[in-house]
Parts: sequence; C-alpha cells; structure tokens
Amino acid sequence: MGRLTIAMHHVRAALSGAQRLGVDTVPLLQAARIPPLLLGDDRARVTPEQFTRLVKALHRATDDEFLGLGPEPSRRGTFAMMCHACLGCPDLGAALDRAARFYRLFPGGPEMAVETLPAPAGHRAPAVFSVRTDLRPYDEGDFLSECILIIWHRLSSWLIGRRIPLRWAQFAYPAPAHAHEYDVLLGCPVHFGAERTAAGWDAHWLAAPVVRDEGALAAMLRRAPADLLSRRDYGTTVAEQVRRTLVQALRTATPARLPEVGEVAARLAVSPATLRRRLQAEGTSYQRLKDAVRRDAAISSLVAGHEPIAELAARIGFSEDTAFHRAFRRWTGTTPGAYRLSGAAAEQPGRPAPVDRPTRHETPGQPS
Repeated sequence: MGRLTIAMHHVRAALSGAQRLGVDTVPLLQAARIPPLLLGDDRARVTPEQFTRLVKALHRATDDEFLGLGPEPSRRGTFAMMCHACLGCPDLGAALDRAARFYRLFPGGPEMAVETLPAPAGHRAPAVFSVRTDLRPYDEGDFLSECILIIWHRLSSWLIGRRIPLRWAQFAYPAPAHAHEYDVLLGCPVHFGAERTAAGWDAHWLAAPVVRDEGALAAMLRRAPADLLSRRDYGTTVAEQVRRTLVQALRTATPARLPEVGEVAARLAVSPATLRRRLQAEGTSYQRLKDAVRRDAAISSLVAGHEPIAELAARIGFSEDTAFHRAFRRWTGTTPGAYRLSGAAAEQPGRPAPVDRPTRHETPGQPS
C-alpha cells in the first residue's frame, strides 16, 4: 500500500527509445498489464510492479539496457558484469570508482564520477555522484540520466546494506511539468537548471564496507535494474516524514482514518503552522500528500483486481462510494471501475481496453 505509483510521463519516456527503433510497443504494454489507452492521460499512473515488467520487456525488445535512449546500445549483461566487478572492492568508494572505470570501456557508456568536496564549517564533507548529461541525442535522454542517478544511489545502498540518505539532487535541464514528482521519488531537495546532473550525500558513506556476496547479487540481478529503479526508498524531507506517517496510519487504523494535520505535526514535534510552512517550502501540502497516499493505495488495489470497489473506498478512508469515485477521477482522469477493467483488458491482447464511461455514481458534467 505504501509504494509510490509512477507518473505516465515516465512510462512514455521509457517507451520512446523502442518506438524510435520501430518496435511495436503495444504488446510490451500488454505484457506489463498497462492499458495502452492510459498513455494519453497525463494524470494516469502505474504501479511499481507494472513499470518493472515494462522495463524488463523493453530490455528484451531492444536488446539494450539503455532501452534505446543512449547514443550507443548497452548490451544486456553489462550491468550484471559491472556488479560482479564491484563485489571484490573493500568499500563503497572503491566500488563506485571501479564501476565508473568499467563503463568507460564501452563506446557511448555513461561517464560517472564520484568526488569528495571540502566540508562546510560545522558540517560533514559531502560526496557528489555525477552523470554526464550529453548521453542523449534525444530529449528523452534526460530520463536516462535520471534512471542512472536513481539506480546508482539505490545500488550503492544495496552494496553496503544500509540506506544512504541523499542531501540533494540536481539536473542539468529546466524543470519539467512533472517536477513535483522528483522530491518524492528521491526523498531530498531537488534543483533544475544546474551545470550537471548529480546527487550529494555524506562522504563518510564512501568508507562503508561492501557486504554483499555472489548469492545476494544473483538474487538482486533477477529483479534488476528495473527493481532498483522502481523500488521505494524513503528520504529525509519533511514531506517524506509526513507521507510515511500517513501510509502507516492507513495500514493500521481500524476503521480506516488518516490523521489530521495537527496530529501529524504533534508526532513531528512542530506546530501545524510550521508543518504547513515547511511543506510549502518543499513544494507540496498536507492535502496533496494525503491525496497521493490514497491514490497510490487505490491504484495498487485496482490493478490487483480482487478487492470490491466499495470495500476499497472504505479501507482508504472514504465514508461514501460517491466521494471516492469523484476523488479518483480527479486524481487519474478516469473512474475506478474503468481503470480496473482497463487493467484486465491489458492482459488480453485481443481485447481492447474499454472506454471510460460514467458509472451509476457519476453523471456527465458532474464536478469532481
């Protein structure tokens, strides 16, 4: 329930390389159980499991770990061999250095670098992991740079067996329309229009020992790199602390009830006004986070397809079905019933996804 859903922009970006290569992407979407009709709706979202299946299908279809988005393909198996090379390193710093040198052996490979900067007064020295951003001959290459940054942060945490909190992340292009997604995805302050694409964390993590072995690597590689890309990784922003509190409440409260802003503020030992101000500084609000938690829980249930809609509405805190239907349409652009039926249709290649029609709970023109 607590896992973030993924914006349709990222689905379209992941598909763009295969489309450019002339690959028919409809069967890939169906294999991932993503209704093709959802591609045209910017409000639609998919679950991490759907996105993982799509990335794996794209790897097979393009025979390229960069999904056709880079200047040169990266043959399948390259990432796995790089991971094997990292296992013999004594610490994370050595592993990242070896990984960067490994990819420099291949034409068109990503140029990655790790450096330690001087420590500001009273603070720990930061380490900066950067990715060369001229990987891309196409705009969708921004997505490739983002993927590399996210995968390498999460792989670094995996190698040492501990989550590495990010201090910040920055991207060498203007803020996109979906910029609000990045703070939640990375769990840290995010900046656009920077000189390079990079992320920073405390440099002491570079001395952490590599603790994984061949057996653990084999298990990880069965799900990677798609699982590394879609896996939830909590950060340290105020928004993340609030979201975590809301997710936990939705899991444990009986009957379902999400706490009010004052209750969450008390748990975080701040006043409601301070909490609202900090969330505003991070580009979000308590209501937006509350809606996102409910939305993600609803989408995950609807994609699974087993829970009656009325029970789902009650479980995520709606006292009436009609209120849930209106909210879900506002969040995703379609009704819960049509969303679930579309998911079922995506599993049947010969059957088109149904058109979204009003349910008995909604009438055309009804405000959401």
